[in-house]
Amino acid sequence: MDISIKELFTRENFSKNDLIRLLQVEGEERTLLFQKSAEIKEKYIGNKVWFRGLIEFSNICGKDCLYCGIRKGNKNLVRYNLTDDEILAAAKFANENRYGSIALQSGELESPAVADRIENLLHKIKELSYGKLGITLSVGEQKPEVYLRWFDAGAHRYLLRVESTNKELYGKIHPKNEKHDFQRRLDCLKSLQYIGYQTGTGVMIGLPFQTLEDLAGDLLFMKNFDIDMCGMGPYIEHADTPLIQHADKLLPLNERFDLTLKMIAIIRIMMKDINIVAATALQAIDPIGREKAIKIGANIIMPNITPGRYRDSYRLYDNKPCTDDSAEDCQSCLEARVSLADAEVIYGEWGDSKHYDERRKGLTVQRRNGKKK
Repeated sequence: MDISIKELFTRENFSKNDLIRLLQVEGEERTLLFQKSAEIKEKYIGNKVWFRGLIEFSNICGKDCLYCGIRKGNKNLVRYNLTDDEILAAAKFANENRYGSIALQSGELESPAVADRIENLLHKIKELSYGKLGITLSVGEQKPEVYLRWFDAGAHRYLLRVESTNKELYGKIHPKNEKHDFQRRLDCLKSLQYIGYQTGTGVMIGLPFQTLEDLAGDLLFMKNFDIDMCGMGPYIEHADTPLIQHADKLLPLNERFDLTLKMIAIIRIMMKDINIVAATALQAIDPIGREKAIKIGANIIMPNITPGRYRDSYRLYDNKPCTDDSAEDCQSCLEARVSLADAEVIYGEWGDSKHYDERRKGLTVQRRNGKKK
């Protein structure tokens, strides 16, 4: 006999079958799912949203992920790399507008020069903001000693999306070589967590070959890994990528969108006090996609403060929204969107993950004992 949705909500832990059941809900049960996740967000987070001023500082990438528009092999892309002054000017805008935090994001590159540059930028951002700006990094896989240098220089959050926690599916959306090694991705996440970062990951939803069982496994991975932040969104294809050849296997965009909302709602129910991003890709499908995500569980939004002339070149997927907006336009637009979602933007705060505080206590004990998690 099928268990009711309301009975499922009384459980402390969900099985994979429970999660598949939740991902399949429609009609009244879907409404109940979203009501439950909204209730949990209200209780543990409140109707609050924090900004992360997004600086997409380079679209140069050393990887060839089969789904990504800025992959190394894409020859139809104008490459760019912001100057340090341009990055610092964007950080200054965020600080003056009391965003609380910024996120530095780029293609994945590993080299001593990249490590030195980011470390130097972190020091300068802390200096120009008098330590007030929180800093998230999302610059891919690095050696543990590089992550540690950046942490010591002032970065305190790191987002490294795994994209799929099913090793077989991961292999289908990446080239099969040492640069795209599934285990290294996981090892990097463990290093980040051990160093002390607020650690985030996420997945794409609606990939070719992906099943509901895969998505349920992704949710269990994030719960078991004890993440502090989640950034996940719908897979949107890009014409200049190898994965486009499997476009005939894709769910319709509206179904990918709906699955993403369900994933956000479920992870909010499973991990009540983590930070969850309302991904920009949601707005590429639905004009009020990010508002819908905020209503049912998300509490982080990322206004793009990259200089406007570069934004269209950081195109991970087709039909990326808001590439023509100025930083000021993006801010006022998102304020209105957050208000429409019956939430409030909190200025002048880092908006750290509440979940991290508890995990950090455990990490302190763990380090005292000299053991790695």
